[in-house]
Amino acid sequence: MSSPGLFTRGSWPESARVADILRRETVGGSILLVAAVAALVLANSPWSDAYFDLAALRVGPASLHLDLTVADWAADGLLAVFFFVVGLELKREFVAGDLRDPRRAMLPVVAAMGGMIAPALIFVAINAGNGTAHGWAIPTATDIAFAVAVLAVLGTYLPSALRTFLLTLAVVDDLLAITVIAVFYTDAVDLLMLVGFLVPLAAFAFTVRRAPHWWWLLIPLAVVAWVCMHESGVHATVAGVLLGFTVPARGDGSTAQRMEHLVRPVSTGFAVPVFAFFAAGVAVSGDVLSGAAGSVVTWGIVVGLVLGKPIGIVGSSMLLSATTRAQLDPSIRWIDVVGVAMLAGIGFTVSLLIGDLAFVNDDLGEYVKIGVLGGSLLAAALAAIVLRSRNRHYRSIEEQESADDDGDGVPDAFQR
Repeated sequence: MSSPGLFTRGSWPESARVADILRRETVGGSILLVAAVAALVLANSPWSDAYFDLAALRVGPASLHLDLTVADWAADGLLAVFFFVVGLELKREFVAGDLRDPRRAMLPVVAAMGGMIAPALIFVAINAGNGTAHGWAIPTATDIAFAVAVLAVLGTYLPSALRTFLLTLAVVDDLLAITVIAVFYTDAVDLLMLVGFLVPLAAFAFTVRRAPHWWWLLIPLAVVAWVCMHESGVHATVAGVLLGFTVPARGDGSTAQRMEHLVRPVSTGFAVPVFAFFAAGVAVSGDVLSGAAGSVVTWGIVVGLVLGKPIGIVGSSMLLSATTRAQLDPSIRWIDVVGVAMLAGIGFTVSLLIGDLAFVNDDLGEYVKIGVLGGSLLAAALAAIVLRSRNRHYRSIEEQESADDDGDGVPDAFQR
């Protein structure tokens, strides 16, 4: 049996689905950018006190331990919607998508793991002995909305195989990130509430599969499941992924596909931008910048995102190619993979979330935000240099092929 190709386009149905998701994520990335810029502007404006007071405003019933700040509601509540969509994507990828084939699934899984291990090791190496190494997971995440938005602007002529790889890599990356959050950033677990979470989860699964006429129960059941997960001590966003896993995903027009179509606009157009609005706001003063410049936390994040991500992704992909004798798809080159891997260094949403969890009781939150914002911006800029060059290369090839066409729709090379 021949070795599987790396970074292949995939089947036509899968390519069409990926193209549709990429278009929607591009819009989401634009909205996310506006929210992040608005947060930075307000945090450094005459209205900064009002902005930070709103973020710290407590809302919710204290009797249920849900008197959370507005910023916490955005991180714990609204991001659960985002991770629900992630759960739907994962279910579709591994049940009905091309990744149900273990040979196709191997590359994004291995690349995502490499893209997590390398930044984590870099962060730990820089922060060793400083009591801050527990923030190792901050530079391991990829923000798919931002990354895809940048790719859409820069890579009009890039092969579709690269776009497919970036999307599937980011989906697997999200799964690893939520696993890290659940395992490494949970201090104490209330087993009773964790077991109690299984009741609304099972009811949600039964309703979505066997009783579609009771669809109106899904939102209340999801809310109860979220509350139980929140009270268990495990980060509440984990509930979103697990709920997404319960939705049937087989076949065209599946429940997962229809539900994703309904929920994704809420996630990309409201939930994630609102989280970004409250998470990205940092008052940038001379003291803060100088403190960040001298902080190993900031440098660990920046170096992890900018260097660790591409080193891990490209290195693990090359290792897989060497050990399996799989070859790159003929339409791309390794320099293309490097450009996309650099783009994966845009952390933002999940990196900010993990930063809040890792340094919740520390005074390093501002340095974390500066590291994530600065590292993501630098990764995007460096990726832009590579991808713009490669985009010009592929555009010239396409223009040459068009010039070689004698007008009958068949390239000259095929007529000889």
